[in-house]
Amino acid sequence: MPPPVARGRGYDPPGMSAPPTTPAPGLSQAEAADRLGREGPNELAQSGARSLLATIWDVLREPMLALLLGAAGLYLLLGDRLEAAALLVAVVVVVGITLTQERRTERAVAALRDLSSPRALVVRDGERRRIPGREVVRGDVLVLAEGDRVPADGRLVEAAHLEVDESLLTGESLPVRKVAARPGTAPEAARPGGDGLPFAWAGTLVVRGHGVAEVTATGPRSEMGRIGLSLATLDAGRSPLQVEVGRVVRRMAVIGLLLCAALTLLYRATRGGWLEALLAGVALAISMLPEELPVVLTLFMAFGAWRISKSRVLTRRLPAIEALGSATVLCADKTGTLTENRMQVTRLWVRGAFHEVGGGALPEPFHEVVELAMLASQRDPFDPMEQAFHRLGQVALAGTEHLAFQRGWTLVREYPLSPALLAVSHAWRDPGGTRLVVASKGAPEAIADVCHLPEPEAGEVRAAMAAMAAGGLRVLAVARAEVAAGALPDGQHDFDFALAGLVGLADPVRQGVPEAVAECAGAGVRVVMITGDSPATARAIARQVGLPAGEPVTGAELAALSDEALDERLRGAAVFARVVPEQKLRLVQALRGAGEVVAMTGDGVNDAPALKAAHIGVAMGGRGTDVAREAAALVLTDDHFGSIVAAIRLGRRIFDNLRRAMAYVLAVHVPIAGVALLPVLLGWPLVLYPLHIVFLELVIDPACSIAFEAEPGDPALMRRPPRRAGAPLFAGALVAVSLLQGVSVLAATLVAFRLGLDHTGAEDSGRALAFAALIAGNVGLILVNRSWRRLAVGTLGTRNWAVWAVVVGASATLAAALTAPFLRKLFRFGPVSWEDLALAAGAGFLSLAWFEVAKWFRPRWLVES
Repeated sequence: MPPPVARGRGYDPPGMSAPPTTPAPGLSQAEAADRLGREGPNELAQSGARSLLATIWDVLREPMLALLLGAAGLYLLLGDRLEAAALLVAVVVVVGITLTQERRTERAVAALRDLSSPRALVVRDGERRRIPGREVVRGDVLVLAEGDRVPADGRLVEAAHLEVDESLLTGESLPVRKVAARPGTAPEAARPGGDGLPFAWAGTLVVRGHGVAEVTATGPRSEMGRIGLSLATLDAGRSPLQVEVGRVVRRMAVIGLLLCAALTLLYRATRGGWLEALLAGVALAISMLPEELPVVLTLFMAFGAWRISKSRVLTRRLPAIEALGSATVLCADKTGTLTENRMQVTRLWVRGAFHEVGGGALPEPFHEVVELAMLASQRDPFDPMEQAFHRLGQVALAGTEHLAFQRGWTLVREYPLSPALLAVSHAWRDPGGTRLVVASKGAPEAIADVCHLPEPEAGEVRAAMAAMAAGGLRVLAVARAEVAAGALPDGQHDFDFALAGLVGLADPVRQGVPEAVAECAGAGVRVVMITGDSPATARAIARQVGLPAGEPVTGAELAALSDEALDERLRGAAVFARVVPEQKLRLVQALRGAGEVVAMTGDGVNDAPALKAAHIGVAMGGRGTDVAREAAALVLTDDHFGSIVAAIRLGRRIFDNLRRAMAYVLAVHVPIAGVALLPVLLGWPLVLYPLHIVFLELVIDPACSIAFEAEPGDPALMRRPPRRAGAPLFAGALVAVSLLQGVSVLAATLVAFRLGLDHTGAEDSGRALAFAALIAGNVGLILVNRSWRRLAVGTLGTRNWAVWAVVVGASATLAAALTAPFLRKLFRFGPVSWEDLALAAGAGFLSLAWFEVAKWFRPRWLVES
């Protein structure tokens, strides 16, 4: 008997093939340096870190902020320094928040990266050298061993029991077996995925065995690099909301400037006096310029990113925040997203009996099959299935006599996997033992063969295997043999094996995923699983997470479908299997073309093009690759699928609050513009001067950008369908309701002004009452627009300190302006009685009572707007 040896990493026990020979001499250092200079380093192009000034410049180039700066410049030219200062302060606040969030996000994403350069073992000048992965060049000879990350694409010259995890490129959770290229032949080009290929690809992980590869492609020319380069050709574009708000801003600005010029000329023609005419025109211009709209959108997105970060979601592109609320389809990669990308033993079969592996104790009849599976594995494995055997054994066999490793057993010989026999056997000797225990695991057909099972028993094994495979499990069989100490046979067929049982493994579903999928279904968001794994596995995972039952659509079927046929097929399909990266991208683009708002989650390099093409790309931050994170708009730092559902919920809340804020902005500008325009047309004295409107802006700006943003979400947010794709923010019902609200407040303000003129005969007193009615109406607009489904009284108990800060601040400032002599003179207010003041304020506040009545009846135009 050969001397017993303890197997350690880097040592091959007797019976294993010797380490692959190293082709000599490899490249010379001079050749490698020359190719490195000509072809560039072996790394993917990454966007360099931007400087602070460059980031500020990019922020200021946004059209909305440019409009704010332009408006501030206009007010400076007109001599209105207070309004210019207020706008500039708003710009500084917006830029500060945006910069803080962007820099914070970039730092967080950078912290997720592995900062250490991966190392590679190459042969240079006939000697093995460990070099940085970025210095690997085409033609280099790579030496690969368990645990190595393959640094570049290569053709395998030698392979000994080599298995590689290619899940980052293919989405398949199980490792694939590699073979060496046949000498003297050039293997046909192939893509990642599938057993028996003589290629290794950059970014994949060696989980078993060792090999030698000749590098064929590096950096952007590798499989991973081509995916990275394809990202540069994809343009996510501006979000629909950005386009819509920009269009509304431009239209309102043009209308405001035209009305300003017309009013100035009209006032001059009818009343004379350029100064008064200019004041009237400036007041109308200030009331019409829509500076709140860009402030509202930018702040809502910035605050939304801050809020969503509390749910462990980092925002890389702010427009994705608003798109979340209108997402109609969520495309989820299986491996690492819906599942843990970690194999786990879920089912056992022993002598006709099944056992579902869970949190409970493992019955005694199933102990041996777990022990033998561990004995047939490496002590410190990289293979995910062998790791699963060890995890189960350490828990299920703790405190029993079955943990052989803890009793000092010694590995004597290993019989490796081979194309002719898909089984692995380990011969062990216990301390003082005179016989050897041989544990074997492998494909059920191979184990049945070495066990020489008669047909009835073999049929029973096949039936059990089929039942387990139907559940999407990867099935292995385990067997045991005992031999006398001495010379061991050369092949596994020479042992007298007895079948111990079957082991079923699966990549388990992440905790909370079924609940998250169910919540998406209730919210009208269709979840579509896209994976490179097999149809059987995809079907089983879909069943576990609660996706609709049905036959998965395979990549081969997709390749045969025309664009029109694909559109038709997409309507009912929920699971796509054996999908290659280009097809993931095609699916996302087809869904977008069908009018869907698409969110895509993923973690692998193969997901990156689809992540960038989707409206909302969501990368996994913990397990995800750098390429996926760079391509995505959002990054989940905890890799929890439920976080994306929380983000969708928050996105809906943001959109609801944004819609209320926009409705308020439109409504409040109607009475301000009307009071600036109508008195001129009616021959009345001027009611509002620029200072009054500046004060109103100090109420409007925080109300629309802070108070409404802080409004809690509707409890029914995730029980209603998403916003209709393509539906405008400024829908007809919203605009109509806003205009009616504004006209109501305008009517109350004009009545208050006439009341003051009729009672006192002084325009200053009328102005004071009109301003009181306008402020009261403004407060009423804030309160009634907090919810379009609940009465204002019903929202009083909802916590929102910002609303009450605005209401109290506006009321207190109005009281001071009406009572303090200095402020009364500054605002040109005359004396008014408390009765008239109460009447004017009450009229302004109660002018919106009709809207509260409408909420009782919940008309369709109100509920859907």
